[in-house]
Amino acid sequence: MSDRSPLPPVRLASEPQLARDALAAPLLSRAARLARWAGPATRVDAGGALVEEQLPAAAEALGLSGTDAAALASEAWRIAVDTGLVEITDEDEGTVAAGARLRLLTGGSPHDVLTVWRTALEAVLADASVPDLGDLLDSMDEAGAVDLASLDFDPRAEAEFLDEVLAGLYALTVGEDGTAGGPVPLPALAASVIVPGALQEPSDAVLEQVSQAMMQLDDQFRLLEPVGLVEYRPVDETVLTDAGTAGHGTTDSATAAGGAADAGTGAAPAPVDEADVARYGMVRLTPLGLYGLRARLREAGHEAPAVGELADKGADALLDGIAAFPPAAAHAETEQWLARREPVEAARELLAAAHGADAGAPLRRLRCQQALSLVGAAAEPALREVLDDAELGGLARVWLTERGLGDVPPPSQEMVFWLTIDTVAAQLAAEGDSDELHALVQGLAEQHSGFFAAAWRVDHPQTAQVLEAMGRLHPDRKIAKEARKAAFKARSAHGG
Repeated sequence: MSDRSPLPPVRLASEPQLARDALAAPLLSRAARLARWAGPATRVDAGGALVEEQLPAAAEALGLSGTDAAALASEAWRIAVDTGLVEITDEDEGTVAAGARLRLLTGGSPHDVLTVWRTALEAVLADASVPDLGDLLDSMDEAGAVDLASLDFDPRAEAEFLDEVLAGLYALTVGEDGTAGGPVPLPALAASVIVPGALQEPSDAVLEQVSQAMMQLDDQFRLLEPVGLVEYRPVDETVLTDAGTAGHGTTDSATAAGGAADAGTGAAPAPVDEADVARYGMVRLTPLGLYGLRARLREAGHEAPAVGELADKGADALLDGIAAFPPAAAHAETEQWLARREPVEAARELLAAAHGADAGAPLRRLRCQQALSLVGAAAEPALREVLDDAELGGLARVWLTERGLGDVPPPSQEMVFWLTIDTVAAQLAAEGDSDELHALVQGLAEQHSGFFAAAWRVDHPQTAQVLEAMGRLHPDRKIAKEARKAAFKARSAHGG
């Protein structure tokens, strides 16, 4: 994922639950069963794969039957070897024994289980980036070497493409509250990587790319589902059949891509039948998949926060950390932080962290105010301690008044205006030119006659910036002009 901007915070399931999910994943479960099944008579070839004569017995041990039983058993064995659930004891004889990691699945911690699962995931991801075996065999030269050039295959590029797709799936499925959302249409996912953003009248060449990527991803997600990364509804076989006829499948999948891409990326959706879009594949990250992809993204240098990470850190880390969180995730993170502290001490720590004249201070105070709204009346002493504080006194008065607590001194006019500027500055930092900020700006100008005549005098580091923003946002040209004049006066008076 080339974009390095912070990803939405995710709510992860607990490690014990994730470990249970990992153990239940079909591929790891089969690998563990084969590791327990293996014995002194088990034979492998030079590459560590089960010899062909033993595949029927391995399939029987897994309770598999049918035409693909041997292939599934072979795949499970390979994962057992790759994860260390079995070990090659004699390369010359081709004998094996249970590996040290097998004990981790039964006697290890949840973290141990997840470590084994992540090794299995990496092995499957590597397999998913390799061409189809039939294509590899077709590309062999007379000496038996694979000619990658004839396949137009670049291993690094293929791995990077799959990584980009999975990072995009992570970003698309982490919702406002930090949990996985609904399934993502495969056309939308393919289009989000090939043509980031909404597809507005895409060219035939672009639609062809999207269609080809969908077919590739269909194969890859079929491989990734058994390891527990995704829940996947494959591309309908009729689509695959159509794709082999005179371009019909390409045209249909391209049409679905255009509409489904808009639906998946938040753009205004084209009128596309949902049932028809589903024929082209639907994919959703599992809770285990969210955990696994977040770990991979962090290792690759992405900022991928998880709700609960800040619970044992100081209030300064909390307020800075949740500054860019969506409201629901910020609320959940704050609740976990407060749960570990007594109300008075929590409030004191939050208020101390909210101080400051730097550019991020107004937003910290807004997050502090939101955090304090979750603290009960037991925190009252901490709020009364800052009633005379120039930066926090207004906030404290609001908190005390909202709880109906008596003996709250009225704020000075200077404090009211300072708190107003601070609030608008915080809203600007949090949401930019949002509808809520437009409404706030209009309300201030309407409710306070002479607002701008007094506001430019406020000794706040961001007075000029706030007044300029109000001039830009207010729909009344006369009032907007007043705001701009006030901003000019503030800059002259305060040297900014």
